[in-house]
Amino acid sequence: MRSYAVPIFVLLSMLGPMLSAQQNIAETIVPYTYQTQYVQVDDSINLAYIDEGMGKKSLIFIHGLATYLPSWYPVFNQLKSEYRCIAVDLPGYGRSSKAEYPCTMDFYANVVLELTTKLNLKNPVMVGHSMGAQIAVSAVLKKPALFEELILLAPAGFETFKPEQAAWLKQVSTVDFICHATDEQVRTNWKLNFYDMPESVEFMIQDRLKMKEATDFRLYGRSIVRSIHGMLDQPVFGRLQDLKTKTLVVYGKNDLLIPNRYLNKEWTTEAVAKSGADKIPNAQLEFIRDCGHFIMFDQPERVNKLLRSFLNE
Repeated sequence: MRSYAVPIFVLLSMLGPMLSAQQNIAETIVPYTYQTQYVQVDDSINLAYIDEGMGKKSLIFIHGLATYLPSWYPVFNQLKSEYRCIAVDLPGYGRSSKAEYPCTMDFYANVVLELTTKLNLKNPVMVGHSMGAQIAVSAVLKKPALFEELILLAPAGFETFKPEQAAWLKQVSTVDFICHATDEQVRTNWKLNFYDMPESVEFMIQDRLKMKEATDFRLYGRSIVRSIHGMLDQPVFGRLQDLKTKTLVVYGKNDLLIPNRYLNKEWTTEAVAKSGADKIPNAQLEFIRDCGHFIMFDQPERVNKLLRSFLNE
């Protein structure tokens, strides 16, 4: 049997990431702008959130796939002067606990509803972005009497997939694919979220790059994969007609992620948006020009204006 001598510098280069990965994700990302608070949802979930402001309504901000609560800063910063604003890190993301969670829409909806109960929120309004919007719909359908208003920004769940399309998406969405993405791939994926990516998102990209060295990074990757499965396995499109809550739906006109440009080439963002909004009995649909999927950072002033108008009616 042939043997090979491995140079010591090669071993050290292989061990380097292992030796430096002594921190978890919560310790590698930058401190949040606001004080991070925690609530124990059950024995396995320590939920991180920020809670600022006062008002007659309590806004609960739910982030999208592979992001975290800072994705709400441009909206949160403005609306906290008029409302109580709570932004949450979903389990598996940000500073919340990491574990082998199911990451279904029902799982996340139950977590957010539990937070609403534990904080004794008055006049709660779910505000969800992308996957967070699909979670928000799932939560409101579970407890319709609790919510008078609902806000969905670039919601996932309006676009539908055939069984073979869903199977393909699951097949290509692997933990290794997510965890082994190069720095360049990470940046490219972030840019797809925007019409014109602002410099203000750089801190989130840096957080994502630093997370690769964290001890719980693969648990984060598993959360993303299971979240994708959760969105596909628990769609909400067929239940939108049961959503009696007054609802605001907002899409960027230049969204490159909805619809899926590979699987649903013949669809447009406008068609997807209208197909979902038309099923909701009391829905207001708005489009923002020169705006991509990450609308809170792409066009924050226009988003805040729409949200204020809707909430103050």
